[in-house]
Amino acid sequence: MAIDPQSLGYETPPIEFNYTWRDTVVYALGVGASPEEELDYLYEGRGPKVLPTFCTIPTFAAFDALVDRIGCDRRGMVHHAQQMDVFKPLRPNARLRVTGRVTGLYDLKRMAFSVFEIDAYDEDHDLIIRGEVTLLLRFDGGFGGDRPPKTERVVLPEREPDFETRDLVAPTQALLYRLSGDYNPLHADPDFAIEAGFEKPILHGLCTYGYAGRAVVKGACGGDADKLRTLRGQFSSVVFPGDTLIVRGWNEGERVILGVTTEERPDALCLSNACAAVR
Repeated sequence: MAIDPQSLGYETPPIEFNYTWRDTVVYALGVGASPEEELDYLYEGRGPKVLPTFCTIPTFAAFDALVDRIGCDRRGMVHHAQQMDVFKPLRPNARLRVTGRVTGLYDLKRMAFSVFEIDAYDEDHDLIIRGEVTLLLRFDGGFGGDRPPKTERVVLPEREPDFETRDLVAPTQALLYRLSGDYNPLHADPDFAIEAGFEKPILHGLCTYGYAGRAVVKGACGGDADKLRTLRGQFSSVVFPGDTLIVRGWNEGERVILGVTTEERPDALCLSNACAAVR
């Protein structure tokens, strides 16, 4: 199957996504929330509150529909980058209407890039979430498309960070996170992971992204999740369950620059070109 250039601009029909507080709590546990510091996200007696990065979960069905439409080879599909924009605080129970669009198809001759934009609307018909997903398609180049535009390079400041968090990623973390809807066997099946070129199952990129979002809420938002408006980053290096994930942040006005590494591989950014916008 080859990339279909005519899929550029395609928009999915509306997809309904319903969730309850149980889903938001399972997600919070999946991205490392602890009862000592984040009980508000884990206990329904306190709402519960909803982590802003939960907004990635309602996008999965539209994402799958868009992947099917562009006609890529899923075996070579790599989640390259992610951006979320949250326009209204997320409720612990909601019925959302989700639509997705193919907004970019770029040709690198041997490989390709695709860009999807996925929106979710709440019961009041307000745009509540926008996600942008960039995929690297390793086996789908040469379809005659344009070259990708240059993207901004986020440079880490040469000073001490304004905040730093360290989280031990539990050996079971990927198995817990996948209960939120990402069932790729790369994150659970040792044999599949070895076939894909890894020594063992790896952590989902969006799980690392959720850890980074939690760090921004604590370090730059004073614990107020509603202040986190935008989070973006590029998935550059692997994280394994059992690693210690380190998130460093530099407050630069309304923007927070992030450096995300592991204790085991301190020189490799696992989330690069990463930054957040806070209200």
